[in-house]
Order: sequence, then structure tokens, then C-alpha cells
Amino acid sequence: MAIQPRRHFPSRMGSPLRKLDTKCKFTRLGEAVVLMRKTLANSVTPVGWPPVGETLDKLAAKHVQIYVCGACSRTRGVTDADLNNYGAKVGNPTISVSLIEGADHVITE
Repeated sequence: MAIQPRRHFPSRMGSPLRKLDTKCKFTRLGEAVVLMRKTLANSVTPVGWPPVGETLDKLAAKHVQIYVCGACSRTRGVTDADLNNYGAKVGNPTISVSLIEGADHVITE
């Protein structure tokens, strides 16, 4: 399975935004949910950036909430234990829509 590094871009942007005391929340959908597996996240390193796992660890340390699509997670075998690595929660379409509607800015890829 090929993971496209650009799918990591919104998460990567969360760390500097959090330094500005900005409230950041993320929703991972589709193939991006597999990056919640710690072993996979640590093995994916986008060009010029640290491993995805390192970024997710920093976001979790800053209490940035990450939601993942429940159906996407189940389909791809992502477990609750995987989500707990980063303090992520299973989301749903209602949560995703409310995050988008309540956001001042939305970064997508």
C-alpha cells in the first residue's frame, strides 16, 4: 500500500499552529487512517520532514484532538489500541461536518 506523504501535510501544519495557541483538530479519512498505526507512522518519512509518527507524537503531547473515520478505520484494520497511541477518537460524519462548520480555516489534502 502506498501512502502519499502529502496526506500528512495538514497534521504537519498543526504543530506550528499549536505554538500560536490556536485550537487545532484533525479528521483523518480514507487511506490516511492507516497512519494511526504507530509502526507505520514511524516508517513513513515525507521528503524534508520528520517521520509521521514523530509529528503525531508532538500533536498528542500538545493535546491536539484527532478524529478518524470509524468506517475507514474498521475497513483498514485500525484498532482502538492504534488510536490510543495518539489520543485519537473515532469520529463520524456529524463530527466531521461540525469541525468544518466551526472552523475559521480548513486545511485539506
